[in-house]
Amino acid sequence: MFKIAYSIGAFSLLIFTLGVFGLLYKNIIIASTIVYWIAIFFLFFKNSFIKNLTIIKLNYKDTFFVVLLTLLFIQIIINFIGALGPEIAFDALWYHLTLPKIFLESHKIFHIPGNLLYYSDLPKLVEMLYIAGLSLGNEILPKLTHFSFGLLTMISMYLLARKFVNRRYALLSAVIFYSNLVVGWESITAYVDLARAFFEVMSFWAFIDWYENKTINRALILGLMIGFSVSVKLVSLSSLFIFLSLVIFVSIRSKYKYQLILKHILSVAVSCLIVILPWLVFSFLKSGYFLYPYFSNANVDAGKVFVLPGLLSIPGDLYKMFLGLNDPLSPIYLIFIPLIFINFKKYNSLIKLMTAYVFFSFLFWFLTQQPRGGRFLVPFLPAFSLIIVYTISLIKDKALIRISYVIIIFLAVLSFFYRAVANYKFVPVVLGLESKSTFLTKNLNFNFGDFYDTDGYFKSHIKNTDTVLLYGFHNLYYVDFPFIDSSFLKGKDKFNYIAVQNGEIPKSFSNWQMIYYNNLSKVKLYSKL
Repeated sequence: MFKIAYSIGAFSLLIFTLGVFGLLYKNIIIASTIVYWIAIFFLFFKNSFIKNLTIIKLNYKDTFFVVLLTLLFIQIIINFIGALGPEIAFDALWYHLTLPKIFLESHKIFHIPGNLLYYSDLPKLVEMLYIAGLSLGNEILPKLTHFSFGLLTMISMYLLARKFVNRRYALLSAVIFYSNLVVGWESITAYVDLARAFFEVMSFWAFIDWYENKTINRALILGLMIGFSVSVKLVSLSSLFIFLSLVIFVSIRSKYKYQLILKHILSVAVSCLIVILPWLVFSFLKSGYFLYPYFSNANVDAGKVFVLPGLLSIPGDLYKMFLGLNDPLSPIYLIFIPLIFINFKKYNSLIKLMTAYVFFSFLFWFLTQQPRGGRFLVPFLPAFSLIIVYTISLIKDKALIRISYVIIIFLAVLSFFYRAVANYKFVPVVLGLESKSTFLTKNLNFNFGDFYDTDGYFKSHIKNTDTVLLYGFHNLYYVDFPFIDSSFLKGKDKFNYIAVQNGEIPKSFSNWQMIYYNNLSKVKLYSKL
């Protein structure tokens, strides 16, 4: 699995390099992709390919194991159907797909100023993969890429769990993770949280290897995995501080000399920095800030603040964390928290450290992510799920074990039914019984920033030589005509149309005449008199 993680990270860096040098042409990307993955296959995976295909050995005599595997298979199929449908998720249409599309059409990666696409300079490991996907087709390949990260996360956590529990419990941990409603929803989007979850699992796996060997080489691998996670989402810097704290704690407990502790800390931190350094340098050269838009004068992410909760609000906040979010976690975590407290003293050292990792990760989310969303907790659910099954494995009361099984399976089945109903809308378009245009017209939220050329007016009237200035638009992925958004308009830019969504044209263009209005998308088109 580490080879897979390295390969994905290096491929993302390859696409980034092509973008920096202005080589994001479809033929170059496709050729580079084919050559790269053929080389990777023969270098790393040729001899172990068959072995990896049988990573979970079936035991048909173990009925419960077969039931768990069947549940996972059903959920995978349900998620796969959703992943094959057109993208309708907000953040994907805002920047996860829009930035790769703009970079691909411009044949380069560049700084985009303004208050709309301000994430253009931040590390974007997954979005680089999406560039390759878009060069081969449409948004379905990026969606399938993110879907695949969900599968990679399951496989990784199964293998990691086998270090602590038997095959049945390891598979049970995968069921707990994959049956989360938020994981099911993320699996059908071109978001990035499942990729972060994969690299977080690999980070803890690397930490375990370091714990068992305590070599500089293992510390370097840990730093690389954290670096990949940070490259997916900058908020993963919290994991860097958490893992560094765990390394320091373990080293002090092992009575290492301060010089050796410092070597391990620097090995983790420097290798992590090396992974994200190309993006930091790019951001500084293009914007003057290493982490633009953060620590700059850009007015973005104003809603994300540090919040110190009052003692009386904590029970209600905990309830919202597990049951009251728009993208909720499974109630199983809340149910097992008392058992985790009761059995904590029985845990081995690594499980105790894993519990600390989960606790501080949740605490960081709780204090900093405003408004809170369950998807920001997805990266830590594999470890939390493993802690739950490890706790079950310590239970001596067979009746309590059976009750635990029943609760987990019941919640999993309930989740599968819910996701099946939610994904049913994709079935007609996936089977070709409904056009993509009809599907998007019915399912996009035009009052919440989405856009689509519902009646084909822009396609038939706007030529490639035209340019449309956009006002009030937010999610630009489905804008398939030459445009400039008002957020990054420059004085020298020229345009011969103005489109306004959910608003009015600025008074400075009062001499422009409206020539088109779409009552569904709330878009008005103007041309100069």
